[in-house]
Amino acid sequence: MPHTLASLVNHTALKLTVLAGEERLDVPVRWSHASELIDPVPYMEGGELLLITALKLDAEDAEATRRYVRRVAEAGVVGLGFAVGVNYEGVPEALVEAAREQGLPLLGVPRRTPFIAISKAVSAAVAADQYRAVTAGFEAQRELTRAALSAEGPAELLARLAAHLDGWAALYDASGAVVAAAPDWAARRAARLTDDVGRLRERPAPASSVVSDTDGDDRVELQSLGTGRRARGVLAVGTGAPLGTAERYAVHSAVALLTLTTERSRALQDAEQRLGAAVLKMLLAGEPDHARAVAGRLYGGLLDAPFRVVVAEPVAGEEQGSTVAAGAGATGGLDGLADAMDSAAARTGEAVLAVPDGDRLIVLVADGGAAADACAVYAAEAEVRAGAQPRARGRVGRAEAGHREGVAVGLSAPTGPTAAANAYRQAEQALSVARRRGRALVEHEDVAAGSVLPLLADDAVRAFADGLLRALREHDEKGRGDLVASLRAWLARHGQWDAAAADLGVHRHTLRYRMRRVEEILGRSLDDADVRMELWLALKATSGAPGE
Repeated sequence: MPHTLASLVNHTALKLTVLAGEERLDVPVRWSHASELIDPVPYMEGGELLLITALKLDAEDAEATRRYVRRVAEAGVVGLGFAVGVNYEGVPEALVEAAREQGLPLLGVPRRTPFIAISKAVSAAVAADQYRAVTAGFEAQRELTRAALSAEGPAELLARLAAHLDGWAALYDASGAVVAAAPDWAARRAARLTDDVGRLRERPAPASSVVSDTDGDDRVELQSLGTGRRARGVLAVGTGAPLGTAERYAVHSAVALLTLTTERSRALQDAEQRLGAAVLKMLLAGEPDHARAVAGRLYGGLLDAPFRVVVAEPVAGEEQGSTVAAGAGATGGLDGLADAMDSAAARTGEAVLAVPDGDRLIVLVADGGAAADACAVYAAEAEVRAGAQPRARGRVGRAEAGHREGVAVGLSAPTGPTAAANAYRQAEQALSVARRRGRALVEHEDVAAGSVLPLLADDAVRAFADGLLRALREHDEKGRGDLVASLRAWLARHGQWDAAAADLGVHRHTLRYRMRRVEEILGRSLDDADVRMELWLALKATSGAPGE
């Protein structure tokens, strides 16, 4: 309990009397200070009991006394102690009236009670209060440490912390999702703070912020967890008032313990990642049996069921019209994608095999699992932020989430260990299409189920087509015939002379002559199926060009 004016009044050795401000004796006293300055305010910090004898103050001058009392009250002084029988035989009525006007407690100090006795009493009480706070803090630290080492781990730690603070506590993972809260009702309160948590996670750890509840119910303090550049989680505590010394010790202990937990988990994740890299290497090398043996119980379940291969790359803001601009926040790009999939998988207990590969991220996720859904959600939100309209993703997931853009993702069809290398190629092909189309995510099934014609929009394909048909177009531009249109009609009619000639409105002999000229100019035979295929694709790739 903090020391108050009431505590001093009840101190039998001091024999203080209350002359004004009886209703405010429960105000805490931070310190006591004796001063005879006419203006002691520059030397006050607030919370002091100011002791005076009125050596320089004309305490019988009502106006001067009123100005003095008003100024010290506005400076945060919690009470005045007036020495009776030193410079004035009694307490001047002007001083009593001025204290009453300001609602400032005025204590009469008898002549036989020295100011130093009051200062010692306040000092002893402050020291005792600090000792109690430190002792309570150490006890809370021991209690929280035992909770962190229990089977329930962070969940039990949050429950003990909430009880110690007489409030609530919640833990957010690296993606900003609530993973534990105490008491149970606090999960709903914590979920309303995801935007504030996201902003805190973008700052380098350690970082903290205070959030005021819009309903006025509590004061929430957020503390980031982790020692690296990126926060590995966030602790939120909600209380009815600012944290005291003992409560502050408890929160700092909880932050330290949870940071140790997350960093220890990070070291374990690094070891798992090295194991995952070995498993992936064996799968792509066509050694599924060896991959299963190395995977063991950690990744064995993932290989026993259909899985998908995810290949993701960061995307710069200027690429493809900024459809998936990088944004470079702590939650964006590959880091944000990995966090989203890891967190989703952790909540459902499924395995995820993620391996960084240069500036790429390769991930094996269970088909239809939470991690696959999280991947699709992350990509869909990226397109929403960029102003694109994401299509519904029936096979992978349709949920919404608040993640940042910054990636292009290719997703393979469901596969098994024996076909992992082929699935990896599928994911790479889908990734190539995603980058070319400015999409955040493309599935191989979408590419396979669609038409090959959209792929011809690639600049390299267009350049090839222009080069292949350039000689024919130059021939036509000189007014020597209509070879390009004739070639198009003939290919569209599968080489049927009469039908193609009818489409062009010419005799079939004229069309035959034109096709011989095409062969002569290009130096290629139209009897070659590959030549006909290349010419048809070139015509498709350049459709809409001038003269077409």
